[in-house]
Amino acid sequence: MRFALLFSFAVTAAAQQDFDFVVYGGTAGGVATAVAAARHGLKTALLEPRDHVGGMVSGGLSGTDTGKKEVIGGMALEFYYRAGRKYGMDRHLNELSWMPEPKVAEAIFREMLREAGVTLFERHRLREKSGVEKTGNRVTEIVMENGGRFRAKYFADTSYEGDLMAQAKVSYTYGREGVRDYGESLAGIRAVTESHQFALDVPARGKDGKVLPEISTAPRGTPGEGDKHIQAYNFRVIATNVAENRLPWPKPAGYDPKRYELLANYLEAMTPYLGRPLTFSEVSLLRVIPNGKVDLNNRNGFSTDYIGKNYGYPEGSYAERERIWKEHIDYQQGFYYFLAHDSRVPKSLQEEVRTYGLAKDEYVDTEHWPHQLYIREARRMVSDFVSTQKDLQTDRTKADMIGMGSYASDSHNIQRFINDRGFVENEGDVQVQVLPYQIPYRVVVPKRAEAVNLLVPVCFSSSHISYASMRMEPQYMIIGHAAGVAAALAAKGDLAVQDVDMAELQARLREEGAVFEYGVDAYNAAFAAVRKRFAGPARTGPIPWGRPTKR
Repeated sequence: MRFALLFSFAVTAAAQQDFDFVVYGGTAGGVATAVAAARHGLKTALLEPRDHVGGMVSGGLSGTDTGKKEVIGGMALEFYYRAGRKYGMDRHLNELSWMPEPKVAEAIFREMLREAGVTLFERHRLREKSGVEKTGNRVTEIVMENGGRFRAKYFADTSYEGDLMAQAKVSYTYGREGVRDYGESLAGIRAVTESHQFALDVPARGKDGKVLPEISTAPRGTPGEGDKHIQAYNFRVIATNVAENRLPWPKPAGYDPKRYELLANYLEAMTPYLGRPLTFSEVSLLRVIPNGKVDLNNRNGFSTDYIGKNYGYPEGSYAERERIWKEHIDYQQGFYYFLAHDSRVPKSLQEEVRTYGLAKDEYVDTEHWPHQLYIREARRMVSDFVSTQKDLQTDRTKADMIGMGSYASDSHNIQRFINDRGFVENEGDVQVQVLPYQIPYRVVVPKRAEAVNLLVPVCFSSSHISYASMRMEPQYMIIGHAAGVAAALAAKGDLAVQDVDMAELQARLREEGAVFEYGVDAYNAAFAAVRKRFAGPARTGPIPWGRPTKR
């Protein structure tokens, strides 16, 4: 496949480009950041290391993690409203499409960039280790591998990795904190992991006494202690069972069915346990999206998450990340190929898996495999304020609010180990519900001594547990929207990003549909603000999918 090439483009670039605002990372949050700034008058560039925009929203995560939909406002709401227009959702007495196909999502993002006048530079990756130039606490220029140099008054790092932030010498961390660090009861190594777990005891060793593949021999560690391990990544594959649009599951080079021995044993054990074989959706969650397609995600004990194989990604060199990326492709393609073809898979499951395959009309330039690895978490900035568990549960209101979140604290598993009884066990998954909470502007800005003209809307200042909720793509767009407007206000007054007037920022965001309170009135006001951007009479009446539940 051509994924290796995605990291080694040699694209000619002008020696120097000057902008008011340069945004690095074409994620959904990056698009929102760039578009918001451009709409407010800044000459804005968006730099994307590869050749697609939208990050996971156009990279396979079509089954949007919404939480309480009523808290999704601003540019995030606009995106799903635009998706609704693409699909003609008003025919179904609705105006939103929460689960657009990847190709539709990317088309919308590109449309938004063009309309706002953002200059998009694709295949522009930050020069490794020496790509950021600073004078004091101001970033002055960033340099690309292809020789391009970009000067600006303000910058934003909207990548999943946080490379610009790190090279700018902004404080950051990765991995998970311990309970003692911030007093978070959910922090650190988990004593008990209930979700995405093996439903019954499965021996960690084969009949020969050797540890089965995909199981770590390292000890779990002490519950409550922190570590530098990362929640699992995967690809959100788009599949279809529509025959004319279906391609067979690819067989990766070097495929070895023995690496899935644990899966085979688990499938065999589950049949008598349940009284039936597992179904496809029980080994790889299917989220139905338009036009006969599904977004496939991880589910249960052994699935698409490549557990424990991404620890080196956050701090890894470009070459190491490329290796990790390719290993995830091989593992996950092999997973589906095994389910579809191996004789140890129950016949009914095998036949069901073979009714699906890759969607022929998606990812046509990457052999129909997603162009974005699901980097659920990498680096996280450490600023003067760090969002923690209490900010999702008990201290949920903020004077400097810029939007809201509501999705559960959701961390995927972090390691797969051998327990003291000799059985395999997953560790690290967290699934804890939260109430709607306000997101503060402080998570986006670095410490003043480190950078006064840099915003970080994706690798923002948060603990692992707080990030587990705030990391959802609608929130990245909400935070990016606020960051773009803040950059424009800072530029207007020649201010440090830390000194933006919050009343003015919040007023602008409200005008553009931001939601700061959980309730019908706030959401209807946001919906009305978003509708104003489009031609035609404004609709009236309640939210088409119902009113929020009172809590």
